[in-house]
Amino acid sequence: MRPANEALVVIDVQNDFCPGGALAVPGGHDIVFGINALMDEFPAVILTQDWHPTGHSSFATSHWGREPYESVEMPYGPQVLWPDHCVQGTPGAEFHPALRRDADLILRKGFRPQVDSYSAFYENDHSTPTGLAGYLRERGIDSITLVGLATDFCVNYSAMDGARLRFRVTVREDLSRAIDLSGSLAAAHAGWAGAGVTVAR
Repeated sequence: MRPANEALVVIDVQNDFCPGGALAVPGGHDIVFGINALMDEFPAVILTQDWHPTGHSSFATSHWGREPYESVEMPYGPQVLWPDHCVQGTPGAEFHPALRRDADLILRKGFRPQVDSYSAFYENDHSTPTGLAGYLRERGIDSITLVGLATDFCVNYSAMDGARLRFRVTVREDLSRAIDLSGSLAAAHAGWAGAGVTVAR
C-alpha cells in the first residue's frame, strides 16, 4: 500500500469512451483490468464520470451546420465539438461494466449545459472548480496518479491542472488511451514536460 498522501484518479472509464461507444477511444477497454489491479495499491481512489445533460453545448448536434471534431469559439475559448456522449442516465454514461466501483469518491463533471469539463479539477473555463482539489487537501493528499480516458484530453487537462494546483502528478500512460486529434497527444506530452508531470509506464 502506498503512503496516505497518495491517490489514484481514474478518469472517465465509461461505455461511450470504449469500443462500441459514441466517442470510442481506440483500445479504451484494454486498460480496465490493469486499473482494477492498481486500485489495491492506493489508500484513496477517485473515479470521475462525464455526465452531460441532453443538448450539451459541446455536442456538434447543438450547433447547426457543424460536424463532430470541428472547433468553435465559446465564451471560455476554443471548444472541440463532440458526438453526443455520456448523456446523463444513459447506458453510454455508465462505467465500463468490468471497472471496479469501490472508490472513495465518484466525481461527476460536465453537467453544466454551457461549459464542457475535461479536467477533474476545473470546468473548461479554467475557473469553475469541481471540488476535487479541496477534497484531496482535506484528506492530506498531495500526490496523484492519473489513468483513464482519454490521455490527450481529460487525463491531460487533469494532469496540467493538478500540477498548477501544486499536486505531484504522475500519468500512467500504459493505463490510459488517447484519441490523438490533430497532434493532441504530442501537445499533451510537451505540456507535461513543461509542468513537471511524471510519465510512467
